Amino acid sequence: MGFLSSRRKRARVAPELDDQELGRLLKSLLATTRTGTIATTDLCAAQVSRLLDQDPGDWDRRTHRISVLADFLAASRLPRSWAAREPRNATALVLHAWSQVAQTHDQDRPGDTDDAVESCLRAAELAPDDPTPWVALLQVARRQRWKQPQVFGVWNEVLARDRWNREAYMNMLGYLTPEEGGSRLQVLEFVDALVARVPANAPCVATELTAQVFQYHAILGRGGYEALVARTHWSQGMAAQALDRVAHTWGQPGFLRHAKARADLNLLAYALMAGDRRAEARAVFEAIGGVVTAWPWHMGGDPLAEFEQAQRRATVGL
Repeated sequence: MGFLSSRRKRARVAPELDDQELGRLLKSLLATTRTGTIATTDLCAAQVSRLLDQDPGDWDRRTHRISVLADFLAASRLPRSWAAREPRNATALVLHAWSQVAQTHDQDRPGDTDDAVESCLRAAELAPDDPTPWVALLQVARRQRWKQPQVFGVWNEVLARDRWNREAYMNMLGYLTPEEGGSRLQVLEFVDALVARVPANAPCVATELTAQVFQYHAILGRGGYEALVARTHWSQGMAAQALDRVAHTWGQPGFLRHAKARADLNLLAYALMAGDRRAEARAVFEAIGGVVTAWPWHMGGDPLAEFEQAQRRATVGL
């Protein structure tokens, strides 16, 4: 119990998850960008380039790092200035496009992403094996509400390069929801097709559970009686099956090895607690090790406080 308590005290929202090199870079960028000088912009670009050019061919790790850095740098001039200075650098172009999407998302406006399309297509030409320009373009397509044939065309380009790219599956899942370009039926068909063939520890394996959390949040959002009994969502049909499939495997040491594994464990702990499956959640919290993601915990308020409260409830069995 003392061990768990000490783990809880160290809990923190960490977008880098357990990527220590990325975490060190974020700290360094935070320190240097505060000065706001041109010299540090060049230095920051060099640091970012060095990290993103590591491990060539590890598309899962590269996608994770670009996604985190794009969110972190969305409000800064660095991605745009780096892409302008090195117009034939695919990494700079992808980061620029991805950060543009992150910026429009933060400001909740779909515009200002036309330049991102060109950046993605140039990056794809410069690095034909790299899926990340196409993943970035998939995000642009969502923001610009492209028609389904176009979006599926981009999606197929990603799959041709990285069959189980987590970010691509999550983007397609979001695009196919009724709130965006699809329907509840399309979400079900997409998830069913994936479940039938995805390896149990593939980077995109959390797509099914994510779809169920989306549905759970939609029920909560209706309010009234439905929200009061929303917990029953997790004891019925597909939601219960989705949890049963992964509840006892994901938390096992070394089972999930992809870059965003801790994010998937956060998702699983959240869903297990929402379904009042506390004994199973306990082992998952142990595997998380205090590395907290904002989503989906923020749905109940402050993510860190929600995580710690849920962990406490799982631990003491209240």
